[in-house]
Formats: sequence, C-alpha cells, structure tokens
Amino acid sequence: MSEESNLQILVVDDDDGVQKLVATLLNRSRMDAIRAMTATEAAQILRQPPLPDLMLLDIMLPEISGIDFLKQMRSKTVFDDLPVIILSALADPKTIRAGLDAGADRYLTKPYLVNNLVKTIQEVLKAREENP
Repeated sequence: MSEESNLQILVVDDDDGVQKLVATLLNRSRMDAIRAMTATEAAQILRQPPLPDLMLLDIMLPEISGIDFLKQMRSKTVFDDLPVIILSALADPKTIRAGLDAGADRYLTKPYLVNNLVKTIQEVLKAREENP
C-alpha cells in the first residue's frame, strides 16, 4: 500500500453507534473505515479486491456469529494474511479463547480505550509486516 493512501479497515458490527464511533477514531488516525452490519455484508466486501488492511469483527452479529464467520474466512487461503481483531462485549475467557482459536490476531473487549484500539491495530499490522 502506498504511503499516501490511508489504511482500509473493515468494521463488522451490527451496532450503528459503535460503527460510527470506530470510524471516527480510525479517521483521526488516518485510517478509513469500510462498514458492514452483518457477516453477509462483510463477505460481499471481502469478495471485491483489494482486501482491506485489517478487519475489526464483533462476535454478536445477526445471522451468524463473528467466530463462525471468522472460521469460514480462515478456511480460505485468500484470507490467510488478513489481520483480524475481535471487538466484543463478551469478556469471558472461554469466548476469548474461542475467538483466538478461530483465527483472530487479537481480542479486545468493549468498552475499549480509544488509544488502545488504535495502538492494537498498529501493533497487529506491524507484526504482519515483520512476519509475513
């Protein structure tokens, strides 16, 4: 990705308020939010190249859980290099482990600190660059 273009972050969350908040936070850090309310919408976006630089994924989605969606994604090699951070209100250890086992790079619980979200995105992207 060229230096002058913003990072593209796919935000998958069925809460419009959360999407708007995350989009605002990303924009302040020179990142662009691509918004999807459902796993179906996210899948449609992911079918159209280029892939986003990273996906923020909620677990509690209509139709299919974020964890099941992530498992489906990770079963396709085209998504091997797409970093995924789960953002969820579910904070129990079993759910966190399930999210990480499904292929998430990180798991952040809501509410999250603004700086922590941006820092985590930057850390995950840097780690992917260093370990392709």
